[in-house]
Amino acid sequence: MKIIIVGCGKIGQAIIASLAAEGHDIIAVDTNPDVIASVTETYDVMGVNGNGADHDVLLECDVGHCGLFVSVTGSDELNMMSCFIAKRLGAANTVARIRKPEYNDSSLGFLKRELQLAHALNPEKLAANEIYNILRLPSAMKIETFSNGLEMVELHLRDDSVLDGVTLFQLREKYKAKVLVCCVQRGDEVFIPGGSFELKGGDLIGVTGAQAEINKLMRQLGVFQKKAKNIMILGGSRVGYYLAKKIIDGGSSVCIIDKDKKVCEDFCEQLPGARVIVADGTEHDILIEEGLLSSDAFVALTGFDEINILTSIFASNQSVPKVVAKVNGDALKKMSSPLGLETVISPKDSVSNVISKYARAINNSTDNNNIESLYKLFDGKVEALEFSVKGNEKLIGVPLKDLKMKNNVLISAIVRNGKNIIPGGLDSIEVNDKIIVIAAESKLSCLDDVLL
Repeated sequence: MKIIIVGCGKIGQAIIASLAAEGHDIIAVDTNPDVIASVTETYDVMGVNGNGADHDVLLECDVGHCGLFVSVTGSDELNMMSCFIAKRLGAANTVARIRKPEYNDSSLGFLKRELQLAHALNPEKLAANEIYNILRLPSAMKIETFSNGLEMVELHLRDDSVLDGVTLFQLREKYKAKVLVCCVQRGDEVFIPGGSFELKGGDLIGVTGAQAEINKLMRQLGVFQKKAKNIMILGGSRVGYYLAKKIIDGGSSVCIIDKDKKVCEDFCEQLPGARVIVADGTEHDILIEEGLLSSDAFVALTGFDEINILTSIFASNQSVPKVVAKVNGDALKKMSSPLGLETVISPKDSVSNVISKYARAINNSTDNNNIESLYKLFDGKVEALEFSVKGNEKLIGVPLKDLKMKNNVLISAIVRNGKNIIPGGLDSIEVNDKIIVIAAESKLSCLDDVLL
């Protein structure tokens, strides 16, 4: 499919990297010629130097024949204008990055409708939602949500974990929780495990199940942590605003630290329920003075990856129960885990997941446009997808044990009539089901793609 990406900053390049890996025909547009030169050297894409809201530039890109037009510059208004013009020139689907808090839910709905936007992306809000989910279940490194309360939770097994040496058959028999360990990362290797697979201390595991069942398993394993109620945020960023608002609305307390007085004044006005401190949070004494040691969680959200990593390491060393760092740089993200940071989030990764899902849905036939959710796990090595079953799939009515499925693909859950099913070999797929599929080494666009 032909895709045009306007804006090649961190968000734009994350989207380009994800879509280029899936073989789409991509044109990258940016006003900075050096950025265009770098992008075209790094990825197999065409580059156009120009303004994405310029009629002539879009004609040069042949926008009328693109299946997807995405504008993710730093200006919400430019993104909306680019999408408006692209749609008028014939672009099939348009997506704009719109992140300012003043574009609230009601006005955003109006803008989407009037501009005929397929999606309005807010990377900071997506990241805030991701962090809030983790603070709800601090034992997890990452949480992804699906239909009917089903979740995919990433857990790190300590070296002395009670699951060291336990097979998945034994786990299910002993702990009785209705969950499924559906993927495991051990070192650089990723496995879609069978029942005889033996877990080891140090493994990263992906567990699918309802929230209550996952909590039940964590309690039995002795690793369950209660929801964080007292949270410290370093950095008065947009992510910090959206996260603090959710924390306050959820009934918990939040302290926000930023050295910019104007930023703090704005936060005081916008978030009257927050405690806002004007201070340099890189000074460890300040963090301790403001209550770090009594916090349930510390979240580093400054605009500097290095500061987020270093302050998070300090918070971990002070035995803060849950520490989350925002890190956008890929190289620094890879360094975070060896440094002891288990939970790292990236707004650009959240956005690239959304766009990848949408691009696959568009690229598939309209009648079978059934991808509901797509998440990338274990640094992109594994994908978790949710499909809706519409009735024209080849798998319907066939027991799972009789399906000839690709290697490293697993049907991990079925949602049927409001009921969650962790499937066995005798279960089958029915029309109107929601299906959670875990895949490594495969890019699935529709449910039938799980078959050989």
